[in-house]
Amino acid sequence: MNPSSKAIFNRAELLLGADVMDRLASVRVIVFGVGGVGSWCAEALVRTGVTHITLVDADCVAPSNINRQRMATVSSVGRPKVEILKELLLDINPEASIEAVQARFTDASAADFALETYDYVIDAIDALSDKAALILRATATPAVFFSSMGAACKVDPTHVRVASFWEVRGCPLGAMLRKKLRKAGTLPSRDFLCVYDEDLLPNRGADTALPEELRYEKRSHNGSLVTVTATFGLTLASLVIQDLQSGHTPLSR
Repeated sequence: MNPSSKAIFNRAELLLGADVMDRLASVRVIVFGVGGVGSWCAEALVRTGVTHITLVDADCVAPSNINRQRMATVSSVGRPKVEILKELLLDINPEASIEAVQARFTDASAADFALETYDYVIDAIDALSDKAALILRATATPAVFFSSMGAACKVDPTHVRVASFWEVRGCPLGAMLRKKLRKAGTLPSRDFLCVYDEDLLPNRGADTALPEELRYEKRSHNGSLVTVTATFGLTLASLVIQDLQSGHTPLSR
């Protein structure tokens, strides 16, 4: 027998109140990238009461994902990440509406995602070019936009913090994004909050001869730990919850 939604979210409602829980249940959220950061963000949102969420990721689970990605297990290797995560989220709340989109967000595919129909757009994309495209597209819509900067090469989750995009310091990915956008002459329409960490440790057991920009086009070239990536994801989810708690009203449709 499945427990009722009232039972599942009792502890959250005790803290947040019925009005915030109603807003959580009403908003539409889209998460781009469900790896070491995005998968934990999506789970936290559903566990807190978000019932309409779209998951976007083109990749399938690889053995190297198991150390930090929520849905990655030995038995799930080779399966699409979004499909496995959808199954997990529905097991948490069978009444949720979860859409799994196995696709890559690029400048060319941006129109396929109708970003303007969402209340929240969450960026947990790895690749620099796709991340820049999402920043530009999302900040041009009414949706609230939150972004994860680089979560690799870090070991201390207590150093994770939040700042506006233009105030992020000590993060190579953030610096390269700002440089890329300025060089192209296409700046975001508005500022937005980012989750980041100024720590940057060297890889000790991997090929570090790759150019920095290439390493951030595919973050698998950098070492990462679940203790940090999950903290990034949970912090992103917390930003959504806090925004709704502060009185944000879902977009009228």
